Amino acid sequence: MPVSAANFPGSSHCSSHAQALPQHCQPLQQRAYRRNSHNTHTKSSGNRNRQIKVSCAAGQRWDTGCKLVGCGSSVPEAVLSNKDLEQLVETDDDWIASRTGIRRRHILGKHETLSDHAAKASQQALDMAGIHAEDVDLIILATSSPDDLFGSACRVQSILGAKNATAFDLTAACSGFVIGLISAASYIRTGLYRNIIVIGADALSRYTDWRDRSTCILFGDGTGAMVLTAQQGQCSLLGLDAHSDGGGQKHLNCYFSQEGLKPLNSTGASAEGSFTNIAMSGQDVFRFAVRAVPSTLQAAMKDAGVTTEQLDWLVLHQANQRILDAAAQRLSIPSDRVVSNLEEYGNTSAASIPLAFDEAVRGGKIKSGDTVSAFRCYASILTHQEQTHLWQAHAQGVQSKL
Repeated sequence: MPVSAANFPGSSHCSSHAQALPQHCQPLQQRAYRRNSHNTHTKSSGNRNRQIKVSCAAGQRWDTGCKLVGCGSSVPEAVLSNKDLEQLVETDDDWIASRTGIRRRHILGKHETLSDHAAKASQQALDMAGIHAEDVDLIILATSSPDDLFGSACRVQSILGAKNATAFDLTAACSGFVIGLISAASYIRTGLYRNIIVIGADALSRYTDWRDRSTCILFGDGTGAMVLTAQQGQCSLLGLDAHSDGGGQKHLNCYFSQEGLKPLNSTGASAEGSFTNIAMSGQDVFRFAVRAVPSTLQAAMKDAGVTTEQLDWLVLHQANQRILDAAAQRLSIPSDRVVSNLEEYGNTSAASIPLAFDEAVRGGKIKSGDTVSAFRCYASILTHQEQTHLWQAHAQGVQSKL
């Protein structure tokens, strides 16, 4: 279904008055000193304990705010079904679906690259927004599995022909896309950039042990993108709540697999660098998610001055259907207001939220004026596009209005 910027859900209000400044120095001044009655900035002696809270409640105003104007997505053609997995590990379709909600996942083919799919998703988002590639100022690619260890954002920039854009990768696993949105909104608010593409893209099939039943049933490959642009006097990012807990690394990781002193290793001096396959303690991750999702989402909604009754859609990270169901139940949100595409794509990590969001918009679910919440297991954002959309992420929380 064709979607244009005209009927895309978005626009909003939110921010804080800044001092009147000369035009040439306003962005730096805004970035360094903008504060209001809802903000706190405290430091303890020795700078060891620092607590910062920057609020964006609905009553505040920004000289320049951000607005979500386009979205897009792209996935590989190759599909690996639960029936296919029955040939690889001891499992069956019903066992996987009943525990995860997943029945299929898309996998990168031999001649496909993550960058190509990220560029395709970005072009779709630009087309919806009515923005030309040469007018893009910044590209943020959230990924843990780039085509190039030095980063793939610049490759996406080249494919798009966005010759005027700065581009960089952002690595924050499943939280990457939400953190990317927060970063993009901050760049726009300071006046540094006007048009920004935020991409979530991952190909975790590259780091999955396809003989390990505990992990291979979960992951798939995909990409999603959103375009944010500047608008005067209002901001679609209504509020946020963000946290990190490095102590949980032992429950989900993918380590570099080589040892140090490589130049002195007589047998491995020329060996290719590599990483281990993904290792995960499923029960520990599940317990953390069902605890963190509701609390982070509630904090983000409080920051934005929004209640669960005002949410039209909940767009959570697509990790496991049981996590989505548990979070919705704890928040008293009906299941028919929770967006889920797990059955077709599985867990696509940083691509999860923008892929699900794009499908919901193009499928006619999310409409202009809806309130949407997105969460990536420890980060959440609430947004509004002539409606409100709330997103969440694992390790951060934010609220905004699209």
